[in-house]
Amino acid sequence: MDTAQYLNLFQKATDQLDQSAFAQNQLELKVGVWLNSFVLKIQKPAWQNPNRLPFDGGIFFSVWINGNSIAESKIHYNVHALKLRELSRYKIQSREFAQAFRLRFKPFEHDWPNVSTTFGPLTLMEGWVKIDMIEMGALIANLATKFLSVQHIIDDLLDERKK
Repeated sequence: MDTAQYLNLFQKATDQLDQSAFAQNQLELKVGVWLNSFVLKIQKPAWQNPNRLPFDGGIFFSVWINGNSIAESKIHYNVHALKLRELSRYKIQSREFAQAFRLRFKPFEHDWPNVSTTFGPLTLMEGWVKIDMIEMGALIANLATKFLSVQHIIDDLLDERKK
């Protein structure tokens, strides 16, 4: 895999996004390589501990590809909830939080292709979209933009669990 090519593709897709919509919602976007995957991650500072590196824990949305998904012509997306009990501003039980997210996400499921919520508490939802190289940038941008319509679920659940 050509690292520079894929990072460039993810960065161009990110650059196409309406940055003001993400900034208005305090969502930070980061393109990089994590766990042998090329990734766009989206997270709010309120969804992590202040003393942590971004995306090291807390809740975040990601769109990614790796060698296996490229071979299958798929791009994946998910919402992860890692180390929730360590979020110092909230009192969270991971399984209960995951169940509450999935209940509130249910009305939006039909908008997310091939989505599933049948995971443990670390993966709140995950799905994939068939791709080809020509349309991959547009798919990345579309999935990121679509996340704007459900990010409020996370905010609401965290607000309910403030210490």
